[in-house]
Amino acid sequence: MPRPISCCTSSTEGGILKTPVADTSDNSIQPTVQGAAAQDLHRGFLEKAQEVAHIGSWVAELDGSGRLTWSAETARIFGVPPGEFEGTTEAFYQLLGPDDANAVRTAARAAIANRRPYDIEHRLVIGDGGVRWVHQKANVIRDANNRAVRMIGTAQDITERRQLELQLRHAQKMEAIGRLAGGVAHDLNNALTTIAGYTELALAELADDHPARADVEEIRRAASRAESVTRKLLAFSRQQHLFESQKFDLNDLVSAIARLLERMLGDNISLRTRLSPALPPVVGDRGQVEQAIVNLAVNARDAMPGGGDLVFSTSVEHVDEAAARLHAPMPAGRYVVLSVTDTGHGLDRETQARIFEPFFTTKEIGKGTGLGLAMVWGTVKQSGGFVFVESEIGHGATFRLYFPAAGSDKTAALMDGRAVSSTPATILIAEDERSILNLIATALASEGYQLLKAASGAEALKIVAAHDQPLDLVLTDAMMPGMSGPELARTLVATRPDLPVIVMSGHTHLLAGLDAVSPAISTLQKPFTAKELRGRVRDALKRPRQ
Repeated sequence: MPRPISCCTSSTEGGILKTPVADTSDNSIQPTVQGAAAQDLHRGFLEKAQEVAHIGSWVAELDGSGRLTWSAETARIFGVPPGEFEGTTEAFYQLLGPDDANAVRTAARAAIANRRPYDIEHRLVIGDGGVRWVHQKANVIRDANNRAVRMIGTAQDITERRQLELQLRHAQKMEAIGRLAGGVAHDLNNALTTIAGYTELALAELADDHPARADVEEIRRAASRAESVTRKLLAFSRQQHLFESQKFDLNDLVSAIARLLERMLGDNISLRTRLSPALPPVVGDRGQVEQAIVNLAVNARDAMPGGGDLVFSTSVEHVDEAAARLHAPMPAGRYVVLSVTDTGHGLDRETQARIFEPFFTTKEIGKGTGLGLAMVWGTVKQSGGFVFVESEIGHGATFRLYFPAAGSDKTAALMDGRAVSSTPATILIAEDERSILNLIATALASEGYQLLKAASGAEALKIVAAHDQPLDLVLTDAMMPGMSGPELARTLVATRPDLPVIVMSGHTHLLAGLDAVSPAISTLQKPFTAKELRGRVRDALKRPRQ
């Protein structure tokens, strides 16, 4: 079998090798090794290097002979025993399925005719009926008359990488299904709100012996069963990203929903509206915003069991830089604000800090899913806005929903079909203590982040290497088995200097000096609250990247 080229030097242009010159010199070889012995030694070095790297080499002659020379590692990759390969391109094509063989032939012809680099991934059917994936790259060598004389290439087994990619695509598919489920659930909730509301109104007007009462009660039971379906969908989707953007008048929406709510809330709740005239339109999903208002009204009613006042008011606010800094990451700009104020029992500071977390509720068991305010938060965030709560025990609560006025950069993106929160930041959490890892994940999941988890520094590095989507932040504990948090931080910024890393610890000496290693590394002292954690994460994500 012809020997593979041991080494070559050449100039390149457009990915095509020009005028190759064989180089058989090696100063590290002892002077006593000459001629064929030196070439054998070179070949042995190259074969060993390919075995270590799992990358084989090959040479295809383009003189019409069809000769194809493989290195030992290439033969191993293609599953051919040593010495049994026939040494022709046709013998190689017989190892591939028809579709893959045609794709490889097309790529080779294109590289020869158009001087495009040969770079292709294809399947290989191996002896046991399994499938292996191979990545091949090559350059075309041309003579002095610019004629293609041979191709020199490499072959790499990428089966494991392809399997990881399939797993990632499966995870992405499940995420997409989750998003779709969330969208369906909220759309269904909009319809169920109307069905349930009018059913209650109808039942209030029907006498116990009315012939239609049994039918209406069956409608109510069916609506209740459908509500349980939406709860399951919401639990599966975790957060909802899919919605249909449109421009609408918030005053019109509030006026319409207020008429329905006046009858739904009961006689002991006084509902009033204070609508600012000449309100600019906002952009978002009208149905979801309507559902968010209903959720706020229902929560207000539950906070006023003995009755009270509920006020919907709208206004326009110009948020300056100083105010925006107090409500980071809220940018300065012009906002349309909906305020929902009740005279209920109010909320303490601890409850306010968690009020928008999914499944968090202060209601009795069986009287709340903990998803209502999480849905409000998600709807406003997806409209490019922000939601804040102000409350004191015994003095009611006010929820303020800030929507960017139509025409801003954010609403322009929404009208183009690009939801602001459709690509949430991806954060890797490295923490060996499972309870703390879950606590941190819970605190960050409510902010809409995509989370990856690792139980050690080594596992974190593997995840970073395998994750081919953008990674926005790494959050690591300082004390972990094997590689410590500071070691992980230094390793990451050495190869990815623009990747923010936050190192957490209750021992200040473990954090000393880390801030000086790189501007991308920051520290967080334990213990910390969920609010402090979220704030530090937001600050790290806002840091300008190189």
